[in-house]
Amino acid sequence: MAIRQIQKRSLSNERRSNEVPKGHLAVYVGENEKKRFVIPLSYLNHPSFQDLLCQAEEEFGYHHPMGGLTIPCTEDLFLDLTSRLSRT
Repeated sequence: MAIRQIQKRSLSNERRSNEVPKGHLAVYVGENEKKRFVIPLSYLNHPSFQDLLCQAEEEFGYHHPMGGLTIPCTEDLFLDLTSRLSRT
């Protein structure tokens, strides 16, 4: 999935905030202001994404301030990672 598609899906889902397609997961990304992204569940199996999940666990435990899974990284880093994962 290209970066623009991820951003487009993110904007689309902001309008329909409760809708997450089957086989996908909503996550919140950003250091200060959190932005919502909808990603395929298959990303959870990749070691580089699992590293982000470990960071999230260390920073937030199982209490996430946005009410959903919060990833503690910059939006640019997240978009770079998801762009690479979409090509695999």
